[in-house]
Amino acid sequence: MKPIQSLIVFLAVFGLSSSAFAKSVDMQLTMKGYNGDGAYVAVYLMDANGRLVQTLAVEGRKKKYQKHLRDWKRANRSLKFDGKTGASLLKNRSRNFFVTIDDKYIDSNYFIHIDTSVEDKRDVPSDVVVPLTQQGIGQAVSGKGYVKSFVYRF
Repeated sequence: MKPIQSLIVFLAVFGLSSSAFAKSVDMQLTMKGYNGDGAYVAVYLMDANGRLVQTLAVEGRKKKYQKHLRDWKRANRSLKFDGKTGASLLKNRSRNFFVTIDDKYIDSNYFIHIDTSVEDKRDVPSDVVVPLTQQGIGQAVSGKGYVKSFVYRF
């Protein structure tokens, strides 16, 4: 085989193998019927030692309010993120997120955290904390603050 053909085959195999080790994850977040404006929300992945692995989504675009997402801010001091962003979430509404998570984090002691905050209301750090496991697929979890339910599927 010619060197250029070998390189093309190598790159094709490498490209396929790296994408084979990540999962597309559908996450659905439903907010409770609370009084107040839209909620700011951070959805992120942490390891068992409390280190931020990946920010999956941030809802609410104004940085001055993102600082109220306390657990996420503490783990991500710069407030930079590699996930998606959107408008704040309104009460009694649902939002679906489609994110990519590396397979190595599944069933390996990693947790999805969700922080919430509503203007002129209390902040709820780690409103939801759920282990990222195969067993948790499709299992709705209630939050301790503004989150009515959270569920993820591969």
